[in-house]
Amino acid sequence: MGKSNVEITDDSGKLLFVQTDAEFPKGWSPLARKIVASKYFFGERGTSQRETSVRQLVKRVSETFGEWALNQRYFDETSAIIFRDELAYLALAQRMSFNSPVWFNVGVHKIVGEGSNDKKTGYIIQYGQAVELPVGKDRVYPQTSACFIQSVEDSMESIMDLARKEAMLFKHGSGTGTNLSTLRSSREKLSGGGKPSGPMAYWAFYDKVAGIVKSGGKTRRAAKMEILNIDHPDIAEWITSKMKEEAKIRILLAGGVKFSDAQESVNYQNTNISVRATDAFMMAIERDEKWRTVPVHNKEMADEMPVYNARDLLRKIAEATYFCGDPGMQFHDTINRWHTCPNSAPINASNPCSEYMFVDNSSCNLASLNLMRFMRADGTFDINAFSQAVRLTAIAQDLEIDNSSYPTKEIAENSHRFRPLGTGYANLGSMLMFLGLPYDSDEARATASAVTALLTGKVYETSTEMAERIGPFEEFGKNRDAMLKVIRMHRDALRKIDGGKLPKGLEAVLDEA
Repeated sequence: MGKSNVEITDDSGKLLFVQTDAEFPKGWSPLARKIVASKYFFGERGTSQRETSVRQLVKRVSETFGEWALNQRYFDETSAIIFRDELAYLALAQRMSFNSPVWFNVGVHKIVGEGSNDKKTGYIIQYGQAVELPVGKDRVYPQTSACFIQSVEDSMESIMDLARKEAMLFKHGSGTGTNLSTLRSSREKLSGGGKPSGPMAYWAFYDKVAGIVKSGGKTRRAAKMEILNIDHPDIAEWITSKMKEEAKIRILLAGGVKFSDAQESVNYQNTNISVRATDAFMMAIERDEKWRTVPVHNKEMADEMPVYNARDLLRKIAEATYFCGDPGMQFHDTINRWHTCPNSAPINASNPCSEYMFVDNSSCNLASLNLMRFMRADGTFDINAFSQAVRLTAIAQDLEIDNSSYPTKEIAENSHRFRPLGTGYANLGSMLMFLGLPYDSDEARATASAVTALLTGKVYETSTEMAERIGPFEEFGKNRDAMLKVIRMHRDALRKIDGGKLPKGLEAVLDEA
């Protein structure tokens, strides 16, 4: 450990942030120090509550996880202490990191008290049931999930309520995604007469809300994903929407306007968007067929809805993505073929970054393992250390579920019933460079596949271990066969990995997976 001043400046050299005498492990990079000091240290600078050491930050979080593990009987007292210390080591050694809401919110009740006497909106899990967040306990039950998927109904009440729920999620450092295909198109009719606004108009509204509310009370903006189905009547406008706004930015930049000012003046800058494509649409592309859009509510207007050439729509998607990076594509049928709980509900949407695909009105907490910290100097991968880190991480993530608060009763219930978690990895690119592998090569793909298979297998193994000790998640029974089918699909995919393409020293990773 060592102390130093942490400073952040803008392009002109103007000082934006300074933290004096910040304490970090000596091996941490200047960038890592800047991120942690400016984003994750709790408290106002210059006050006694301000964290100034990563030691304080990690202790606050790891001790809370240890208490959760003991209280929920995941471990006995001795094992809970070991669990706490191992989590602290993983964080300090930069081997693993939880998602931002954990660092923002977990354990802060030990610094500033359990909560205010004002009633806070939210729900927690008590004895397996979702109940309202107790008054004065809002910091005891922190929001810990980075990823949410929410639904919206075609009513003004639901549309406005989604904006409120999104704002509350952004406030605590989370992101959210919604499929807006439930909203009737601008080409349909309202029951009382008149023309609907359509999903484009409400998306513009949601995007403005996201731009106003800063994530976790920090300087970064909120994260959002909006999705529209390929058969929605407003799909053509959806596909080109961000491209048109980006074109305005380029014109303003050419006229000498600062980038930040140009970006502030156009729509849709706080949202990722995707097109939800089906197998039927992809087949229509192959056959060069027409693609008919379908009214959301006014089925009698089917003949009045737009009809496109399927290939023309795909070209529009490709051109827009090439121009500005949006829209992405989500393949609905493929996603649902890999769905572990299809008998509960289908998957309609994703979180902002699309790594979390699950049922509507659900949440997922994330954590990432730093692959480079498990590479040895001789080019081999420390399988045992990685496997143990994955196990500890998955257990910690499961502990978050029933010790957190959620913005709605339905999300709280689904989080408890399904217990989703997102364990992943970071630094794959650095690992490939370390191994001397071109990013776009069969060797790199084989390496990524083997590491991913190992991580996936170890998480499922840990899930089995927890199920044996505390029981399976509530929705497992009705989805048992479907879940085992998906695991067999993982096994079949594993067998297709070409072990001959793995670099020397990583063959054992595939064997272990």
